Amino acid sequence: MSDFPLPLAELFGHWGSYVVYLVIGLLFGYVLESAGFGNSKKLAAQFYFKDLAVFKVMFTAIIVAMTLIFLATAVGILDFNFIWVPPTYLWPGILGGFIMGIGFIIGGFCPGTSLVAMATAKIDGFFFVAGVLIGIFIFGESVSSFDVFFNSHNYGRYTLPELFDTSYGVVVLSVVVAALLMFWGAEKIERSQNKTEPYNFPVWGIPSASVLVVTALVVVFLGQPTNQDRWNKIADQSQKKIDERQIQISPAELLHLMNDSKLKPVLLDVRDEADYNLFHIHGSKLMPMDLLQKEGKSMQYELANTVFVIISNEEKRATEAWKILKAESVQNLYLLEGGINHWLESYADSQFLQENLLSEYEEDCLKYDFKAALGDRFPAAEPEYDKSVEFVAKIKLELKRAPTSGGCG
Repeated sequence: MSDFPLPLAELFGHWGSYVVYLVIGLLFGYVLESAGFGNSKKLAAQFYFKDLAVFKVMFTAIIVAMTLIFLATAVGILDFNFIWVPPTYLWPGILGGFIMGIGFIIGGFCPGTSLVAMATAKIDGFFFVAGVLIGIFIFGESVSSFDVFFNSHNYGRYTLPELFDTSYGVVVLSVVVAALLMFWGAEKIERSQNKTEPYNFPVWGIPSASVLVVTALVVVFLGQPTNQDRWNKIADQSQKKIDERQIQISPAELLHLMNDSKLKPVLLDVRDEADYNLFHIHGSKLMPMDLLQKEGKSMQYELANTVFVIISNEEKRATEAWKILKAESVQNLYLLEGGINHWLESYADSQFLQENLLSEYEEDCLKYDFKAALGDRFPAAEPEYDKSVEFVAKIKLELKRAPTSGGCG
């Protein structure tokens, strides 16, 4: 898999990456001011359909970036899993958007353009930024009183292809076509509101729009890499880790991980629900195989000290799950050596092991007979931790992760 997005800190060093951010910010601010987006009257005019330049510029940026991103992922030079996609909090997002929209209409700025206005010494820009800072402070002091609603209706990394159950390529083409139609409609609205002469469309307009549509069609034709495609790109290196037993951690190391306050263990039990209900390790989460790929996208947003451990009855299903999640660029990913059977052999009472060992069992199935569905109420589900027990440590934190936040201008 590619190293894109670029690891700026690795390429230019810690301070060098900040220089890159500074240069991008300077250019971004220059473009905004040149376009007149530091003028609150011009920005507010869009809400009265007098001047829709903001709408046209922002949508142009969106469709160009979107088309190039998915073209890059289609040809394999960009890993979409490492691009920040804000999680969807439906009703909090709708309410927040409504509040921000009202503020935009009244104040004439969004947060980014208010900074541009302040940088060019506009008085309304100074007051708007002051209001933003005060609002941030008030929010920070009061969010605990409504944090249940603030974090409610969380759909995670939810995108239009998932909403409409279609491919990314179809969505890219649809958004491009819809945007171009809206640009045409915006011109009509502006002329009717301002009573101006017909607008002379620039000579480069139609060729540019045509290039965007053709590029979107290429994205549709190429499609996006499947989970199997992703695995094929990393198969040689990753299969070597499986074969050399680099990612199979012992029950002792897993127990140590569960008691290590510096790390955040996430135990993913990929067995059937029936086996999970019979017995599972305390704190483990049932993770059906058919949900792994979807859930893997959101796992990118876990804290950098998160360690994922996949658990099955033995290792066959856990290894399959490991490949799926590894192909989705999930990092710090391991599986329990020998699975639940080995865990029971390590921590269950010897009398239980002797009396409940099945004479016959299939591969990757429980070797022991549970008379009832005990879940994590069985003593071996949460064994006593002994620091003196030695084991071969295999867990090594990988630092390259997807961004954990994002923003806009």
